[in-house]
Amino acid sequence: MVIMIKIRGLKKRFGTNEVLKGIDLDVKKGEVLSVIGASGSGKSTLLYCINGLEPIQDGYIEVDDTRVHDRNTNVNLLRQKLGMVFQQWNSFPHLTALENVALAPRIVRKKSKREAQEIAKKQLSHVGLGDKLDAYPNSLSGGQQQRLAIARALAMEPEYMLFDEATSALDPELVGEVLDTMRLLADEGMTMICVTHEMGFAKDVSDRVAYFHQGILEEVGPPSQIFGNPTSEHTKKFLSKTR
Repeated sequence: MVIMIKIRGLKKRFGTNEVLKGIDLDVKKGEVLSVIGASGSGKSTLLYCINGLEPIQDGYIEVDDTRVHDRNTNVNLLRQKLGMVFQQWNSFPHLTALENVALAPRIVRKKSKREAQEIAKKQLSHVGLGDKLDAYPNSLSGGQQQRLAIARALAMEPEYMLFDEATSALDPELVGEVLDTMRLLADEGMTMICVTHEMGFAKDVSDRVAYFHQGILEEVGPPSQIFGNPTSEHTKKFLSKTR
């Protein structure tokens, strides 16, 4: 299996606080990697570093053999490969769902208005919002707004999707529809890194699960190992609290 994202010796500090303490991790083509761990363990920071949204202090990250933090790397071009969905959906309230999704293809990928709208219609249908083209974000439920955010990311036709606690801001009854959309992308072969506290999703959908503890990648392996026979005492303790 081809390694698409390679992380070696990654260290990240905020002031004197070392949030990532020498991370080594590979993500293979078509793999779904779920990243779990307590709040403050460095999970979300990892995604921000992969996407070039945060500088790093040591080590390196390669996406398709391109070093993300190299001074010669065009990060904006690289980010077109990396769709990212945040905890908050951050849609433009004055634009319809169709206009929200068509915006980046027009501005960043220089698509015509017609082309961008066709892409937007396709991706809104993809996430189950084909009947909400003319709806404004404030008329959508939280789950629908998060699916709108996923459609916006997909409109750039990324090779990878990074999900940062995509369901954490949702009411419990809305979580399932977003997870179903993420499952759909996984079934279609999208390479995904999902920071999540949804253990059922991590167990059922992931190819591998990575457990982070206080900035350290404590262990990584298939769900059957991490949930069924973890080797780390920290992992065992964390999972005992989530069941």
